Amino acid sequence: MTLRAFKDASVRRLEANTENQAMQMDWLIPFGLFVVASMLACYALEDRSAWFVLGFAGSCALGSAYGFLQGAWPFGLVEAILALVSLRRWRMRLVSNRYLTQQSAAVGSGPSK
Repeated sequence: MTLRAFKDASVRRLEANTENQAMQMDWLIPFGLFVVASMLACYALEDRSAWFVLGFAGSCALGSAYGFLQGAWPFGLVEAILALVSLRRWRMRLVSNRYLTQQSAAVGSGPSK
């Protein structure tokens, strides 16, 4: 293999790799935009329902996947931890809502005069 042929093969490999990266970025950018938008929306609406807390946790899990796919593993790791924390917050909120519902039902069912 001559030096020129080696350079040509090297350039072709580099171009193919660049095309692969560009193709990967074609879907990764809109995916990241969707993830961040859904995280923002769910975070803003968390006070309205526990289901938005769960949505935020799911968005964080998708954000973690985005971070790992992009190659930013520290971001992916932090988002995975945030997803687990949000899942715990969702579970605690459901338990709290059930407790409050039971307490209000017990107060309303007292002895009548």
